[in-house]
Formats: sequence, structure tokens, C-alpha cells
Amino acid sequence: MTSLPSVAAALRAGDPLPAESVERLCRRIEHDDPGLRAFVPEPGRHERLAAEAAELARRFPEPADRPALFGVAVGIKDVVRVDGLPTHAGSALPPGVLAGPEASLVGRLREAGALVAGKTVTAEFAVLAPGPTRNPHDPAHTPGGSSSGSAAAVAAGLVPLAIGTQTVGSMIRPAAYCGVAGFRPTYGRMPVDGVIPHAPTLDTMGCYATDPAGLALAAAVLCDGWRPVAAAGAPVLGVPVGEYLAQARPDALAVFERTVADLGLTVRRVDPLGDFEAVRHQLRTIIRYELAQVHAELFARFGALYRPETVAAIRHGREIDRADYTAALAAREEFRRRLADVTAEQGVDAWVTPAATGPAPLGLDSTGDAVMSLPWSLAGLPAVSLPAGALGGLPLGLQLVGAEGADERLLAHAAVVGGALAA
Repeated sequence: MTSLPSVAAALRAGDPLPAESVERLCRRIEHDDPGLRAFVPEPGRHERLAAEAAELARRFPEPADRPALFGVAVGIKDVVRVDGLPTHAGSALPPGVLAGPEASLVGRLREAGALVAGKTVTAEFAVLAPGPTRNPHDPAHTPGGSSSGSAAAVAAGLVPLAIGTQTVGSMIRPAAYCGVAGFRPTYGRMPVDGVIPHAPTLDTMGCYATDPAGLALAAAVLCDGWRPVAAAGAPVLGVPVGEYLAQARPDALAVFERTVADLGLTVRRVDPLGDFEAVRHQLRTIIRYELAQVHAELFARFGALYRPETVAAIRHGREIDRADYTAALAAREEFRRRLADVTAEQGVDAWVTPAATGPAPLGLDSTGDAVMSLPWSLAGLPAVSLPAGALGGLPLGLQLVGAEGADERLLAHAAVVGGALAA
């Protein structure tokens, strides 16, 4: 895997030229993706990209004028609308049903000079029913989900950057399972227009790269109001002990504890989450209720085409009373305030946790357990997953969670932690 900043710098310098980069990209996809299945099949991919690369070279003939992501190939999760490419959201719905204006996030990538390598595979409607993508480290294991294709495409070296979405754990968990760096910003920092919703009060865009430097380069393009920060000092890390941490597998938790100890950073152990089962219930109530509302019209027309996992989730959402949903929203606000207060009182710069309960499970019939992302997604906080060791030959991830709106600072801390992990 090659670092995004290195790829971008080489392309801006003209070595390789965009046309040469496209040739290599298409050869990699043609050779590797039939077994990996990270990308949605696209007839004419090479011709489309060759034409776009030629236009890009015409627009920016001088290296000094080239934008940050000039010629960089990006995978886009197939719940994000891209002009010229159909959106299926991993479903069997008829072509065109999910069509609409291109996502403004894609427009930001194009303005920065990126080339859309293609749509990446997603779980159906970014919910639970997995797509066909394999884990690049072992094809018998899940790559996670729902942003499975995006994480796998970066892990396999097909593209240096990919876009995904997260409602609960759909960015962070695949990053951990596939051994790449994943960033889920503060709720609302990246625009979500042009994206097929899952649960609108939780849905967040995100990106994958190989390291924190790549995430920071992409975030500066994708996030609203990005304000670069100077290199961060050593962060104070908080380990959220209690029922939440016990969700991780004992063997993975043992690796986590050794990893945190080896970082050589100040660590404070606190239980900031309170009644974890109540937190879990709040999120489940919100996500299922909103999913049912989002799909009310489509499900009425095409319900027979939905996969069983999605059908069950929608039917569950239909059974939730609006008063219970409203109460869950109110409880979430109280949870967010309490979590922010504890973080400030304890002087914690970032919470550190396992990014998933363990390595990628065997089999492709599930995307794995998202529980390690659950409280942070409920609170809308920014999170990063960094590759951190392995278990049974499969990658593990270390999750860092920052304060609301402090995305720049979180990625600066991730660079420090990433450096310690690599030492």
C-alpha cells in the first residue's frame, strides 16, 4: 500500500502522467478485483477514465498549478451519487430508482483533481445485508461493512483513497478488519447531500487511506471549514473502562492493552458511558425508526426486492412508537453532554479503544459487530481507526475518538499515535 501524500505528490510532479496512472489502475482492477470484488462492475471503465485523465491534463498543464489530489484515483461507496455512474446502493432495485444529483462531496474531489475510479461495493442500503467483497488478508473472512468495498480497495492497493459512510460502525470497523486507516469526522463536517440515507440524524461521510497523513490530506478537501493545526504534542488518552470495553474479545483486548502500554503516552482509565445498555437501546431506537421512515415509499413499491436483513430492520423500525423515538433523541442529547463533561473534567485529548471487537470474523454472511463504534457514533464524535497489530494473521485496529468539532486536532493526535505504533 502506498501513502496518499506520496501518490498525490508524484502525480502533481508528472510522474506518472494521469494517462499512465489510469492504465496502471485499470490493469490492477482487471487483474485483482475479480477475486476481491471491491468495485461494482463497470463496462467502459478504462475509456471513461482515459477521457477524464486527458481532460485533467489539459486543464492543468503546469505542475505548480495542479490541485491537491491531481490525478488521484478514488473509490466511491455505492450509496453516493456520481454523475455518469448508476447508483444501486447494493440493492436489486430497478436502474434509475435511486438516481439524483451528484453528491457535493464528489464535486469537491473533482475540484481537487481526483478521478473517480468507480463505485465500491456496499451492504444493501448501507444496513446489514453484506455485499460480495472479500477481505484482502484472507478471502474467507469478511472485510466488514457497510463500507466494505472502499476499505478493501485501499487495503488491496487498488486505490490510495476511498469514500465511505458510517451510521454506527461502517467506516471504523472495515478499516480495522482490512488493516487501513479510516476517518469518520464529526457529524455534519462532510456534506451528505446526494447520498442515499440510512438514518439521517446519524449518517456521516468518511474516508480511507493507508495512514493518518493520507486521511489529513483528504479531510482538508472534504470537510467543511478545515483549519490545519500545528503538529500536536503527546496526547492524554482515555481508556473507557467498564461494560463497553468488555464487549471486545478477551484475546483482542489483551493485544489492545499491550498496544496502549507500549505507546508510552499518559493514559487515564475512566468509565464515561454510564449505563451502556441504555446507550445501545437509544441508538437502536433512533436508527431503526429513521430507517423505516427513509424507506417508507421505496419499501411499499419494491419491498419484495429487499434482502431479508434489511426487511427485518425496516419492520422493526415500523414497530417503534414515535414517542419512544423522541425520548431516545432527548436521551442522546443528555448522553452527549455528559460525555463532553467527563472528557473535559478528566483532561482527555482522545479516547482510545479497540476499533472492533476482534479481527474479521470467518465467513461473508455478516459484516461483524459494530459495538465498539456505537457510543461515539451516537454522540456524533470524530473517530479514527489505525492499524495496530494482528491476531490469528488478521489485522486489528486502534480507535481514537476526539471531541465534537475537533477533527483537525484528532488527526494530529492520530499522527502522533501512528508514529508510536510504527516505532
